[in-house]
Amino acid sequence: MKNIFVASALAVATLSVSPIMAAPAIAQAKAVAVADVRVAAARSNAFSVASQQIETTYKAQIDQQQSRGQTLQAEINVLIAKYNEEAKKTPQNQATLQAAAKAVQDKRQAAQAELGQIGRPIELAIAYVEDQISVRMNEAIRAAMTAKKIDLLLNPDAVLARENNVDITDAVVTELNRILPNVSIAVPAGYQPGQLVQQRNQQLMDAARAAQPGATPAAPAPTGTAPTTR
Repeated sequence: MKNIFVASALAVATLSVSPIMAAPAIAQAKAVAVADVRVAAARSNAFSVASQQIETTYKAQIDQQQSRGQTLQAEINVLIAKYNEEAKKTPQNQATLQAAAKAVQDKRQAAQAELGQIGRPIELAIAYVEDQISVRMNEAIRAAMTAKKIDLLLNPDAVLARENNVDITDAVVTELNRILPNVSIAVPAGYQPGQLVQQRNQQLMDAARAAQPGATPAAPAPTGTAPTTR
């Protein structure tokens, strides 16, 4: 299960971290560093604690998913063995061979759908945790840049060569732990993955429009109960 959380963390904040500096500022930057925000999110206390809480809270679903997954894999293996037997025959019966291949494919798809349904509450909780971290990531990045007196921060993937001392990922983790020591795993009714980031981005856009000369106030957001997740 820990591997699931680690893999999931690699996607954290990839959509929520907006460029902090304009392009002309790149040429003027005096202090440049790199930071991997995905790694920072995965190392944060909030994510680590939430991962442990999810493993405990959803233990029944996790155990069911793993047990059922083993059973389904065994059933798939039987179908694969039948396909292999047909494939070895000379001459091959193409209709029988294609039917055997289709049986394997259909079983795999059905298994994925079934396991996905069992794990849906878990994935939704993970997504909610990631979302909460994502909306605070820019704040943590800015704080780390200020603390380290950095003018320009780059993604490590965009750098060809660097010294180890220019990596401030740990500083981002420190600031994220300070700003967001914990998150909730209680998914609100009607929540959709990425919803918090979308709301934050909309608020930033509304604020930017309101700051423009002659701008009219944005219409209030409609009230009401969000649709319940099915």
